[in-house]
Amino acid sequence: MPQPKRGYALGSNPSHHRLMLRNLAESLFVHERIRTTEAKAKALRPYAERLISKAKKGTVHHRRQVLSDIENREVVHKLFDDIGPRFSERNGGYTRILKLGQRSGDGAPMALIELVEGPSVTTVDSAESSRRRRGLRRPRRTSEESAAAAPTEDTTLDEDESAEVESTDEPAASAENTTETEESTEDPADSADEDAEKN
Repeated sequence: MPQPKRGYALGSNPSHHRLMLRNLAESLFVHERIRTTEAKAKALRPYAERLISKAKKGTVHHRRQVLSDIENREVVHKLFDDIGPRFSERNGGYTRILKLGQRSGDGAPMALIELVEGPSVTTVDSAESSRRRRGLRRPRRTSEESAAAAPTEDTTLDEDESAEVESTDEPAASAENTTETEESTEDPADSADEDAEKN
């Protein structure tokens, strides 16, 4: 009789499975919540919780064990210095899986896996970002404002055309202005001496 397999297959071979769990765990520790398929989230949960339990102990031996699984030193540093102490009072159950429904492309069941005692900044960030997005939009015009704005656009076109005509005449006028400004920038004492010589 065939023996049941332990855990989820999730890939073509064991090395792919191991690397995929490593990448998912790194993303979970960096972002503290990730969106993935339900099967991957269920496979990631015990792997991530074992790493967090080692991070809670905080010894050099446990740090080296985690470094053998997760090779990114910045992630391991965050795990041992931030995430591990955060769960010091909790005995297991460090992650939560929320089901999100079906993916539109292939119908795969999706889930959100997150750390239970994550910073509450994520809910505030989403509210602030929606406020920022609303602030970036132009306010909607009412029908009266749009009717009032229509004639002003025609007058701005006429003003632009007249500005272009004036700009073609400006180079000659600007040359005259520069000679006048050069004369006006002379020292007043010098001009007084010149006036005295003329008289």
